[in-house]
Amino acid sequence: MRTINSKSFYFFLGVTLTLVACILSASIFLPNDLLAGSNYNPDEQFPQGYKIISPRIPDYMEFAGERVPLENFDVYERIDREFIVNTYFHSSTILALKRANRWFPVIEPILKKNNIPDDFKFLCVAESNMENVISPAGATGFWQFLKETGQRYGLEINSQIDERYHVEKSTEAACKYLQEAHDLFGSWMMAAGSYNMGIDGMQKQIERQKSNQYYNMVLSAETSRYVSRIMAFKEIFKVPEQYGFDITADEMYAPLKYHTEVLDSSVSDFADHAASLGINYRTLKLYNPWLRDNKLNNKKKKVYEIKIPKEGSIEIIN
Repeated sequence: MRTINSKSFYFFLGVTLTLVACILSASIFLPNDLLAGSNYNPDEQFPQGYKIISPRIPDYMEFAGERVPLENFDVYERIDREFIVNTYFHSSTILALKRANRWFPVIEPILKKNNIPDDFKFLCVAESNMENVISPAGATGFWQFLKETGQRYGLEINSQIDERYHVEKSTEAACKYLQEAHDLFGSWMMAAGSYNMGIDGMQKQIERQKSNQYYNMVLSAETSRYVSRIMAFKEIFKVPEQYGFDITADEMYAPLKYHTEVLDSSVSDFADHAASLGINYRTLKLYNPWLRDNKLNNKKKKVYEIKIPKEGSIEIIN
C-alpha cells in the first residue's frame, strides 16, 4: 500500500513540474499582449512593417530611350533578379542612395554636355557604387577604368597623378568611350554592355552571333546582367520608398563645398602645401584623391586645379 502511494505521489509530482515548466516557457516566448488576453496580430512582430517580398517590376521600362522587351520571359527574369539583389543588398544600396545626392549633381551636367543619356549615371553606380575602388583586374575609380583605357581617353595616370580618381575628368573620359561605342553599335544598350566587356570584345561577339541586339546575345554572366542591373538601380532610385528604403533628406551625403586653386609648379611636400592653404594633408587628399603621392614633380609646369574646402564646410578636430 505504501509503495503504491509513493509511486502515485512521484507521478503526480512529475506531471505538475512538467506543466509548470511549459507555462514558464510560454511566458518567455509568447508576446505579452497574447498572454494578457488581447487580440494578437502577427504583423506586430515587425514594428517597421518589414516583410520579405518580391520587388515590383514596372510594366514598362526603357534604357536611354530604348525599350526593354519585358514580354520575353528570359528578359523579365534577368530584370527581376537584379531588382531582388539590389533591393535586398541593403547596405550597398543605402550607401549608393546617399552618395548619389553628392555626386549626381556633378555627373549629370557632364553627361548632358556630352550628349550622353542621363541614364548612364546609373552605370557609374553599377561599376563602383560611386566609390574610388580598385577591382582585382586593376580597374580604378568611379568609372572603373583600366590604366590603358583611361589613358586612351585622355586621363593622366602615373605614380603621382591618377585622374581615374578625378570624378569630373573620369566622367568626361567615360562620355568619350560611350559615344564611340554608340557610334559603332548604334545602340545605347550595346554601348553600356560594351563598357563591361570592352568594345573589341563586343564587336567579336556581334560578328560571331550575327546580332547586335543586347538582349538577344549570349554574353558572359557578368555582361548579361550588366544592363539589367543598371536599370534596377534606375527604378529603385526613382522611388526608393517603394522598395523599402526610407532615407530622409538630412541623412543624404551633402555635395562638397569648395573653391579651386591653380597648381602649376612642383610640390615637394603636400603636407606642408596643405598647411599653407589652411587645411591638413588628409583634407587635401579627401577633396583631391587623384593626387597619389605626397609630392609632385611638375617640371613642365602643367596646370592643375585643386579643390580647397570652403571655410566652415569641414570641421577638423585638433
